[in-house]
Amino acid sequence: MPSVLPDGEPVPADGTLPARALDGAGDRPLGFYLHVPYCATRCGYCDFNTYTAAELRGSGGALASRDNYAETLAEEIRLARKVLGDDPRRAETVFVGGGTPTLLPAEDLTRMLGVIRDEFGLADGAEITTEANPESVDPRYLAALREGGFNRVSFGMQSARQHVLRVLDRTHTPGRPEACVAEARAAGFEHVNLDLIYGTPGETDDDWRASLDAAVGAGPDHVSAYALIVEEGTQLARRIRRGEVPMTDDDEHADRYLIAEERLTAAGFGWYEVSNWATTEAGRCRHNELYWRGADWWGAGPGAHSHVGGVRWWNVKHPGAYAQALAEGRSPGAGRELLGEEDRRVERILLELRLADGCPLGLLAPAGLRAAGRAVADGLLAPEPYERGRAVLTLRGRLLADAVVRDLVD
Repeated sequence: MPSVLPDGEPVPADGTLPARALDGAGDRPLGFYLHVPYCATRCGYCDFNTYTAAELRGSGGALASRDNYAETLAEEIRLARKVLGDDPRRAETVFVGGGTPTLLPAEDLTRMLGVIRDEFGLADGAEITTEANPESVDPRYLAALREGGFNRVSFGMQSARQHVLRVLDRTHTPGRPEACVAEARAAGFEHVNLDLIYGTPGETDDDWRASLDAAVGAGPDHVSAYALIVEEGTQLARRIRRGEVPMTDDDEHADRYLIAEERLTAAGFGWYEVSNWATTEAGRCRHNELYWRGADWWGAGPGAHSHVGGVRWWNVKHPGAYAQALAEGRSPGAGRELLGEEDRRVERILLELRLADGCPLGLLAPAGLRAAGRAVADGLLAPEPYERGRAVLTLRGRLLADAVVRDLVD
């Protein structure tokens, strides 16, 4: 969750949504994202809305403490119940992200989940995920999460090479994420993800192959592989600017993506979104699919974003300001925007084109349809789905996904 918030109109103090936001809500899934903004240390590449203990000291006092964070976030879930009124939907997904959610006691994470269960209920077979730093969990912690209702866990692996982890300022040791997969399986987790990053300065193709092989060998049913984006204002950006580490170029990113596709496909993983592979349909991250398909979700926590029925809003960033708003009975919302039909059409193209089943050609304007025809001729969109009325990226198209999207939207 990026730390920079957009502009927007004010959010009402009670968080009230326009009446149209819940029109047809029963036909849309509802999920919850719970943001835990705490980290033990700040990774050099990270631009997310996260805070170390030193960064919070003296800037919000006890209100920003992680000791009472579970109850603070629970207040926003209760606010969500008031705002959504008699909306009968039960939560189909819950995703706890950060930050490092597993810096909190397992009991705090299950307590937050329990408030969603009490206020909204959980759908049969609901997907309940938490992110985890490999060094912040052990078998007992994972067993407590599983007993508390979590059924999916996502570990931040990033790389199997120590020198790559060092550039990223990751604190875990090589081999620990793979051990975490085994511990999660032993605790009863059926669905386990490993997050990888490629394109770190100093990483070689062989380093990347070793990371992929280590991830696959650990036995998860889901792997996410993201190209490193160097965000302005981060420690890594400053190091690159000073010439301490080299910048990885787009051609290297493309080569690494092709290696990932080759290695993961050979191991029985299939891509279902440009940066995500799963061994089965059940192994896909259903929560992320809510985002990509424009469903409804409530994001609770500092800086968290929400979307319900074409209304998108975001919370204040700082944990102290967030807690203060809730303590005063106010929505922590910092701003919102009401999406028009054209906005929603464009967003559907932007997000759905990244999926393995693509987006309907019917979403495209005349100029976009002409661009789609050219993309088929250029080998960027698959011809057979195109004939059936869908725009689906080829492997080459996935390498140039952002450019293809721009052409179809323009």
